[in-house]
Amino acid sequence: MLRWSILFFIVAIIAAVFGFGGIASSAAGIAKILFFIFIVLFIVSLIFGKARN
Repeated sequence: MLRWSILFFIVAIIAAVFGFGGIASSAAGIAKILFFIFIVLFIVSLIFGKARN
């Protein structure tokens, strides 16, 4: 999941260099969504990891 968010972040940066068009906003939007999904999954795994111990 982290790889996808990093990949879309890099795509957003490259698109920003070439101009803020449709692809830049799309890539940035996907990167934001994946980032928040990753954060939620990270927190859930921390909670369940503490519960097992």
